Amino acid sequence: MIRNSALRILTFALIFIALLVPAKAGASSKRALEFRQIRQLRHTTWHWQSVMGVSKTPAHHHLLKTSNVKYRRWVLRLWQKRAAHTRLKVRRVPHKAQWLCIHRGEGAWNAHTGNGYYGGLQMDISFQRSYGGYLLRNKGTADNWSSYEQMWVAEHAYRSGQGFYPWPNTARACDLI
Repeated sequence: MIRNSALRILTFALIFIALLVPAKAGASSKRALEFRQIRQLRHTTWHWQSVMGVSKTPAHHHLLKTSNVKYRRWVLRLWQKRAAHTRLKVRRVPHKAQWLCIHRGEGAWNAHTGNGYYGGLQMDISFQRSYGGYLLRNKGTADNWSSYEQMWVAEHAYRSGQGFYPWPNTARACDLI
């Protein structure tokens, strides 16, 4: 009788543990997914902030180690909002219409014609190094950059006092100089 009771308790305990383990594993994988999403959103936000030349949004790395579900989800929503706000700012590149006009006279965004100029705004290496060093180090030459990355680098040159003069012929054709 005692042996039977002990066997029942042991069986119940094993069933309980077997049911509990998958629930914990599911929670663990959900937690890992949320951490990956936070890291990806943070990385993307910081990339575009670097491209635009603005300060990176501060973050506390220890927050990724929290086990508090509500707080972790709040951090995830916070980075989703920050990333969405940054994407809006990226698309609102100053002088966008002017850069697109210059682009129409220069070539495809992925142009690498072998003449020493790269991308849709035909930037040479020294120009890329001066105004887009971050992208040059991380993505290579301008023919590997997105159109917005190229326009932001051109905008950095514009703001530094270069204006539209690095593109004298197309800027003149677009009535910019």
